[in-house]
Amino acid sequence: MTHFNSGGPGAAPAHLPLSGVRVIEAAQIMAGPVCGLMLGDLGAQVIKIEKFPAGDDARHYQKPGDPALPPSFRMINRGKRSLALDVRTPDGREVMHRLVRQADVLTENFRMGVMDRLGVGYEALRAVNPALIYCSISGYGGVGPLADKGGFDLILQAFSGIISATGEPGRPPVKPGVSIADINAGILAAFGILAAYIHRLKTGQGQRVETSLLQASMQQTYWLAASYFSNGVNTPPQGTAHALIAPYQVFQCADGGIAIGGANPAAWRRIAEVLGHPEWQDDARFASPQLRVQHRAELQVLIEATLAQDTAAHWCARFDAAGVPVGPVHTPGQALEHEQTRAVGMVIDVEDGHGGLARGLGSPVTLNGTVAREAITPAPRVGEHSLEILREFGFSEPEMARLQDTGAVHQAPRPRA
Repeated sequence: MTHFNSGGPGAAPAHLPLSGVRVIEAAQIMAGPVCGLMLGDLGAQVIKIEKFPAGDDARHYQKPGDPALPPSFRMINRGKRSLALDVRTPDGREVMHRLVRQADVLTENFRMGVMDRLGVGYEALRAVNPALIYCSISGYGGVGPLADKGGFDLILQAFSGIISATGEPGRPPVKPGVSIADINAGILAAFGILAAYIHRLKTGQGQRVETSLLQASMQQTYWLAASYFSNGVNTPPQGTAHALIAPYQVFQCADGGIAIGGANPAAWRRIAEVLGHPEWQDDARFASPQLRVQHRAELQVLIEATLAQDTAAHWCARFDAAGVPVGPVHTPGQALEHEQTRAVGMVIDVEDGHGGLARGLGSPVTLNGTVAREAITPAPRVGEHSLEILREFGFSEPEMARLQDTGAVHQAPRPRA
């Protein structure tokens, strides 16, 4: 049974595919909130359950002395509403059960067993609503010798082999500059929820969806795993190069770097011609893809000697004209400010909570050309929408007053004008 919401503050435009779907987000920091963000961008109404007064731990990842919400928190919690609820209390558990009766999805990313001990685990909530889709994101998965361990992005990137294969040759491994495990776990969770939702539309039954930072990290190692399974060799750090293709990496020009993709013989031929060295095609060192990989360092020296004669913009234009895959090495700011990024909806306007607009990252998925909603509401304060949400779920005014008196529910005071 789907509990479609007819409107109200948490409702999304009706044309979005998950409009009317209610998601209870009992998750914090990154992986779970990324999942909620993606579902929200598709139209779901995401209700963020938070402890109080602290709320989601990620609320405190700001610079010393800065009272504002951290940009990292605002980025992945926009468009959500906050209900401050103490599920450790009997009243808090009862509130959660009543919410779940009218919800479609619940997400959580606590250590294994925590939700069960609180009385809001899968079996308890499935008894309340058999159609519920219950999604758990753990560190190492729900089974196996490490199932009880907590998970963190850095630790699972190291555990999975990603860090050992990242960095410059001959130098210590490094962590990629983005949270691969957390973000991919959130994406996989949303993917699993949508699959379970399709199943529920067919059968009326909910499911438990599970993923983990370990699975999300290991899924990123397709090429590394293929190499290991084929010859038992661990892929060492390659810098920006590819273990199986050359030239396929970042090369330095007179004023910066560009990425060049010589992934097939036609592209390699065009690269040699654009650089004014067609004779490279007949060089015994570069006569096959395997030989180009074997002599990658020598090839890099030759290519960069020519690229150093002009700018990155010059060479990008030349390679583009010749049909060679190429792109500049942008800073994050340059990528965010590029007109193409805005065109595909990856930079959007978000209400800043003070009557103005700020910028955020949009949904990476479009449906029939529709991108994420414009002017999405800002990330909430802890308990900002507690009473509003309870009213929508049928709680009476006396009930809400009692829940506040017992400390089970907290409603944030209105900010001063």
